[in-house]
Amino acid sequence: MACTTPPSVEAPTDRPTPGDPTPLPQYSPTRILATWASAALPMAAMAWIVAPLLAHGFAGPTALPRALILALTAGLFWQFVVVLFLVRREQGSLRWSVLKEALWLQAPRRPKGGRRGGWIWLVVVPLIIGLAAKEFLPTLPTPAARDMGLFLQSATGQTFLSSNWGWLAIILALQILNTVLGEELLFRGLLLPRMQGVFGRWDWAANGVLFALYHLHVPWVIPQTLLDSFVVAYPSKRYRSALIGIVVHSAQSLYFSILVVALVLR
Repeated sequence: MACTTPPSVEAPTDRPTPGDPTPLPQYSPTRILATWASAALPMAAMAWIVAPLLAHGFAGPTALPRALILALTAGLFWQFVVVLFLVRREQGSLRWSVLKEALWLQAPRRPKGGRRGGWIWLVVVPLIIGLAAKEFLPTLPTPAARDMGLFLQSATGQTFLSSNWGWLAIILALQILNTVLGEELLFRGLLLPRMQGVFGRWDWAANGVLFALYHLHVPWVIPQTLLDSFVVAYPSKRYRSALIGIVVHSAQSLYFSILVVALVLR
C-alpha cells in the first residue's frame, strides 16, 4: 500500500505582522492584584500612618499638609521604582527602545492601518476637557485638613508658599511623579497592556476600576475617579499609547502647578 505524506501544517504563531506592536506577556489575576497592591497599599500607609507621624516633626498649622506632600511624593517615587523593577525582570533591559515598547510609551496608534502620531494626537483635546468637566461633579466630603485645594486657598497656605522655592520644587516633583513617572506609568503603561489575557476586551474597564480603588490614600475621590475608565483607560487601550493617559492626566497637574507657582511668586 502506498503511503502518502499529509501536507505539512504550519504551527500557529503569535509573531506580529509587520507594523503590529510586539505582544507583551499577560499577567495572571494574582499578579495583577499584587501589582495593584504594590502601589495602593504603600500610598495608603504613607497617607494614613507615615504622614501623621511625620507631622509631629513640623510646627504650625501647615504641619499635616507638608507631611502629606512629602509622604505621597515618596509613595509615588516607589511606584516608579516598582515599574522599572518589573520591566527589568520581564524584559531583561531598561534601554529606552525596550521601555517604550514595554510601557506603551509611543505615539497613539490608529486602530486601522497602524500608523502612529499625526492628527490622532487631537484625541487628547476632548479628553482633557472631559477630565476638567469631571471636577464639577458632586464628590464625597473631603477632610479639611487633607484638602490640598482648600490649603492653597487659605491664608495659611498662601503665606507658607510665598517665596518658598524649596517646597515649590517638592510639589513639582510630586506632580511629575503623579502623572508621568508614577500612577499613569504603572496603571496605563505597565498594567493595562498586560490585563487582556484575564479581562479580554474589557481590560480597560477593569484597569479603570483598579485605578479608582488604588486611591485608598484619598478614598473620597474613588467614585469620581471611576470615570477615568472612559477618559483615560479606554483611549489608552484603543490607541495603544500610555502617553495619552500621561498627557491628559498631566494637564490637570499642570493647572495645579501653575497655581502653586503663582503663590510662590507672590
